Amino acid sequence: MLRAVDVAVEVGGRKTVVGASFTLQPGDKVGLIGRNGAGKTSLLKVLAGEAPAVEGTVTRKGALGYLNQDPRRTAHVAEVTALQHVLGGRELDEVVVRMEKLRLRMEEDPTEANVQRHARATDEFERKGGYAAESEVRRIVAGLGLAADRVDLPLRVLSGGERRRVELARILFGGSDVLLLDEPTNHLDVDAKTWLMGFLRQYRGALLVVSHDIELLDEAITRVLHLERDPHADGGSLTEYKGTYTQYRTARALDEKRLAKQAAAQQAEVVRLSTLADKMRGQGGQRTRKAKVLDHRVERLEAQKIDAPKVERHISVKLPDPPHAGRVVLEVADLAKSYGGPSIFEDVTFAIEKGERLLVMGLNGAGKTSLLRILAGQTEPDLGEVRFGFNVSVGYYAQEHENIRAGTTLLEHIQEHRAGTLSELRGLLGMFGLTGEMAFQDAGTLSGGEKTKLSLALLTAGRHNLLLLDEPTNNLDPPSRAAVGDALASWKGAMVIVSHDPEFVRELRPQRVLLMPDGTLDYMSDDMLDLVALA
Repeated sequence: MLRAVDVAVEVGGRKTVVGASFTLQPGDKVGLIGRNGAGKTSLLKVLAGEAPAVEGTVTRKGALGYLNQDPRRTAHVAEVTALQHVLGGRELDEVVVRMEKLRLRMEEDPTEANVQRHARATDEFERKGGYAAESEVRRIVAGLGLAADRVDLPLRVLSGGERRRVELARILFGGSDVLLLDEPTNHLDVDAKTWLMGFLRQYRGALLVVSHDIELLDEAITRVLHLERDPHADGGSLTEYKGTYTQYRTARALDEKRLAKQAAAQQAEVVRLSTLADKMRGQGGQRTRKAKVLDHRVERLEAQKIDAPKVERHISVKLPDPPHAGRVVLEVADLAKSYGGPSIFEDVTFAIEKGERLLVMGLNGAGKTSLLRILAGQTEPDLGEVRFGFNVSVGYYAQEHENIRAGTTLLEHIQEHRAGTLSELRGLLGMFGLTGEMAFQDAGTLSGGEKTKLSLALLTAGRHNLLLLDEPTNNLDPPSRAAVGDALASWKGAMVIVSHDPEFVRELRPQRVLLMPDGTLDYMSDDMLDLVALA
């Protein structure tokens, strides 16, 4: 069970949520909905106990599992295998290590005390389902789309998408009473998403999920908490709706229509009473007293003012024209990459001409992100060569936002990529919905969607003619995703694209496809498009 009472959340010195109160009971399936930057991720962190509430209380009963939108690796965790990390969801990894130490001690010195210690550790292992645990872990990670031969590898060699799946598997395996999931379908293909929705339907605990995946929200939830915040005001509020996401959208539209009518009628009454009072005010005697009565009525109405629903502001993105470049912008010859084990890919060869768009497809772990990191100069290949053409300027969108640094403001990030007046640079941030005082906010406090927008703003600031895009629509709300797709579709530069988003890929219309890890080149077709969500 989880209960929030009058919770307020603060990010970067501004309140994003005020007066949040709700309860999650076993069996509740709740979606937390709101636009990018509304404060969903920050509220989830407070509910999970990873950040303090500035006001109010959060009560948690039972075990809690929390999937952060941007899970961080420590040096220790990076060295353990995926299997060990998932077993850690029930602390079985620690029990296994303790059992082994106690076994060795018992063999060296078989005293009664040492035998009892080993027996207690063995009982704990059995009580936590240890003997069946490995097969259960492998079933969960397989359902989430992690290949069987990747489960026994260290986390440090896994791709971002694979590590995300491992983290989700650890939380699902943990058997928590409450699940808080922030964008759980990021990096999941269609089969893995279908498996996850089935798991969540059968889950008997309390679930609170943040997602822009409409299919997940319609399939897995039965209640919606709508978080609405005016970016120019202090704090946002929660409104509860029963039903699926689609049912919520219908109810929300009716509520907005009703509130708009009530607000208009109330304002019309304020104008009528104020006008009448003004006419009576200078006439003296009883009419002056009547004017004061009307003034009081106006004051009461204004104290109980009904705010009309604010029109949701959508971003409008325009990329600058790419600088002139030679006919061939990129040549790749015989690339190979491994991380101390078998090669992820080898003999990858291709070239891209000015204005061409290449889609890179492959299962998670096929080397898509590794290839883009090599092209961006972030990683060295084991073999092969990357050559850029005349006057080529490369912009790289990293799916894990490695280019965004905590402790540095949004404005400082932009200033590193483009010279300009304060007004011009803040206008560039504003084009991506990063408005007002957010320019001076620590970038480390941004939500996943806001980090995506900042990364895209940095690409725009750089004036490039070759873009390397690694899952650029992850974390974006639907209107923002559409705006980014429109802007990139009309841009004249060259692109190398990695994406699981079929609609986004359809809009960008890539001419060719590079199939990883084999490095096979093919022309784009409708059949290939059908595979985008699967790869």
